[in-house]
Amino acid sequence: MTDAAAVAPGSSDDPVDPKDYAARMERAALSAADAGLAGLIVTPGPDLVWLTGYRPPTTERLTVLLLAPGRRPQLLVPALERPDAEHAPGARALAVSGWTDGEDPYALMAKLLEAKGRYGVSDNAWALHLLALQRNRPEVAYGALTEVLPMLRAVKDAYEVERLAAAGAAADATYEQIVGVRFAGRREQEVAADLARLLREHGHSQVDFTIVGSGPNGANPHHEAGERMIEDGDMVVLDFGGLKDGYGSDTTRTVHVGEPTREERAVHDLVREAQQAAFEAVRPGVACQEIDRVARQVIRRAGYGEYFIHRTGHGIGVTTHEPPYLVEGEHLPLVPGMCFSIEPGIYLPGRFGVRIEDIVTCTETGGRRLNNTDRELRVVA
Repeated sequence: MTDAAAVAPGSSDDPVDPKDYAARMERAALSAADAGLAGLIVTPGPDLVWLTGYRPPTTERLTVLLLAPGRRPQLLVPALERPDAEHAPGARALAVSGWTDGEDPYALMAKLLEAKGRYGVSDNAWALHLLALQRNRPEVAYGALTEVLPMLRAVKDAYEVERLAAAGAAADATYEQIVGVRFAGRREQEVAADLARLLREHGHSQVDFTIVGSGPNGANPHHEAGERMIEDGDMVVLDFGGLKDGYGSDTTRTVHVGEPTREERAVHDLVREAQQAAFEAVRPGVACQEIDRVARQVIRRAGYGEYFIHRTGHGIGVTTHEPPYLVEGEHLPLVPGMCFSIEPGIYLPGRFGVRIEDIVTCTETGGRRLNNTDRELRVVA
């Protein structure tokens, strides 16, 4: 998927060893210190799930994890949710405390913060909570976590890579089945419903997106599957994914209803060439922006540069969009364990679009695809 972030907590079945959660929290605190931060303030969402395995409801009541080097992780929760917090997978490494309705949780949290320190804060923290903390400790500075510590979740361990590979394989199986359904004479929404059903049948606990862009709708990278009737002669962009066992899938293939024209096939071949060139450029030490440049150069040389209108890729893990981002201006070098999409596209307004997307992980020797379905232009009925 090109840009819209999908966030979800993942499966309730958690095979991660509690010791791994403790190690993640310790590593995060040390990384914060290395970045010149006093610590990290983590609210409900993907960061909290990844660090602790705790999946609380997201409400107006404050739940917050404080990580600081040399200190035991502190988890402050509403008193009515404390029993669940104390049974979270990573709870053994936490000091859990509760606050009751009528107390000021922000005053309690503020006492834990270092005077004049700077803290990284979860990107999805509610303004309600952050502004209240700022009122209680105006001398403390705050920064968005992906800006101050962009590598926190970017490098996956072997366990995480295999979880992503399993999610990718499930998406691949979905694609192999969807190309066998009838497209012509059916609405985009119907095909999107088929994609969602198949993803769940192949083990996804959550479906985040099922883009079906037929004909001219394919020229909109984030087209919402709608009422348009798919017709013979349409190019159809299929972009779908979600969460399986807490880790994301995201793949795109473009199919054609009936035989394509020479131009349609040529544009598809060009996107496939750009995607392959970008994949072959993946190796440790290469700047993220270089992967974008490689894909864009292939398309630009063929005269379609103005029709490639989004970045080449985004990271993926417990969310479908996270660092690293493969885009001009991103100088972060690729590191073994990074997982990201490679998804160039060409979008011809009023006519059709083409996008091809795989999830790729950087290894010591190059790239490894986590999606492995055919990237040739498939003809469907």
